[in-house]
Amino acid sequence: MKRPHGIILLSILVFSMLTTLSGCKQQDEEKDPPFKPAASVQEIMLSIIDPNADYVWNAVSTVITSAGVEEHSPQTDEEWATVRQHALTLAEASNLLLITGRKVAHDGAETSSHPVELGAEHIEKAIARDRRAFIASANLLHDTAYEAITAIDQKNPEELMRAGERIQQACEACHAKFWYPDEKTPTFPHLSGS
Repeated sequence: MKRPHGIILLSILVFSMLTTLSGCKQQDEEKDPPFKPAASVQEIMLSIIDPNADYVWNAVSTVITSAGVEEHSPQTDEEWATVRQHALTLAEASNLLLITGRKVAHDGAETSSHPVELGAEHIEKAIARDRRAFIASANLLHDTAYEAITAIDQKNPEELMRAGERIQQACEACHAKFWYPDEKTPTFPHLSGS
């Protein structure tokens, strides 16, 4: 009689282990979903990051005309919500830059809009050499976009304008490091924490 009882305990133990292993495998699959990066970094910049950053930057402006100074900023809840959508899209687009395996540009695409910019192959090598700095740059873009979101949620045009400047500085610092590292560009000490 003891023998079947031992077999039952052994069966329960084996079943429990298999269930645990199956659950671990399923958690691993859920933890690391396979990404399929189709768009290049260049395409993400041109189609997602640039237009959304432009919208955030242009949400607050001062225009001087012959009639005087005109201040422009979102006025209605709907206008603030629209700017927020653009800032949120910008923040989330920064995560797209971090997906491994994404090409800087597709074969044959021209990445240089100015003679000082490197070609795609050289930019990819620079990113591979200092991936941590590239990740930090993408994270800085994310964080500055969220500074804009905070200003938007507070409906604070002055803070939104300052956040827009920090977004621009984050973009420029990344481009200066990876796209045109040999060009003399202004540095932004507060972005590096020094």
